[in-house]
Amino acid sequence: MNAFAVFTPWRLVIALAALAVLAACGREPAPARPLAPPALATLVVASAQAPREQVWDGVVEAVNETTLAAQTNARVEQLPVDAGSRVAKGDVLVRFTDVEQSSAQRGAQAAVAAARAAFDEAQANYTRIDAIYARKLVARAELDQATARRDAAQAALAAAQAQLRSAGQQTDYTVVRAPFAGVVTQRFVEVGQAVQSGPPQPQPLLALAALDALRVEVTIPQSAVEAVRQHPAATLILDGGARRIAAPDITVLPTADAATHTFRVRVAVPPGSAGLWPGMTVKVAFAAGAAAQLSIPASALVQRGELDGVYVLGADNTVSLRQLRLGHRRGDDVDVLAGLAAGERVAADPVAAARWLVEHRAGKTP
Repeated sequence: MNAFAVFTPWRLVIALAALAVLAACGREPAPARPLAPPALATLVVASAQAPREQVWDGVVEAVNETTLAAQTNARVEQLPVDAGSRVAKGDVLVRFTDVEQSSAQRGAQAAVAAARAAFDEAQANYTRIDAIYARKLVARAELDQATARRDAAQAALAAAQAQLRSAGQQTDYTVVRAPFAGVVTQRFVEVGQAVQSGPPQPQPLLALAALDALRVEVTIPQSAVEAVRQHPAATLILDGGARRIAAPDITVLPTADAATHTFRVRVAVPPGSAGLWPGMTVKVAFAAGAAAQLSIPASALVQRGELDGVYVLGADNTVSLRQLRLGHRRGDDVDVLAGLAAGERVAADPVAAARWLVEHRAGKTP
């Protein structure tokens, strides 16, 4: 029996399959049909020189801010303002009862009148004695006595006048007026409440702040203060970075806090800056030189919960959603810290890109 006689059919099938595999391996795979460029508006990510910044939180405060305290002992009679009330300079904020103060003022006025009468009498007597002494009709001792009585009466008149001024000041203290235009930020007393001017300390009445001049106080670490001194420029970041306000001036206070080793920096707020109120916190960016930075328009971003991303168009015209790590926002642009490289293309309209991607997966687009 020859070798071909024992070659069973199943062995023939295996041999033919092996030959087919070898033939297939010898051929190159058929090229995939390239994707057509998606009909999407795109933009090319580019790197540009941008200011390098260090950002800290600051607290808005009024340049003119004060707490008015009682300067006389009295009872609150009228309280026409409350927290939130806007007042003009000179407006009445608190009015006290003035029975004791008015009585003391009237008593001081009477004392001044009596002292003035005594002085006038002493002055007239001195004038008469001096004329007689000039004619050598009285002794020098009588002139000296008249002079002493005149001087004593004059001193008593000055003391009475000083007491009248003090009594008048106490009467003035029964009406508390606004030292500047602003808003009442806090009220500490109520109508009918008795207040004391001290001791141990005067009773606080109202807290008042002027809103026409604001500043932001920022506490920065000792390690960063030298950079702030070298680049004295700052920007207020509002509305999550959508609004940036350049500060007209900054002041680094010359001493550090001995406990925390931090410095206080006062950042001036331009007049008329809307959306800033005393007590609120804002982010302040201090200049720290310049560096190359990638940025994209905020309108190209896709937000999925707390994640941010963009639709990236690959070299093969594929569209994919890529997560990004973002930095500061500068107006309409956002700094990209990670997730993109210069030269890559991203979809300018994320809604249109998402729609195209859904239609492509459903087979409605080439």
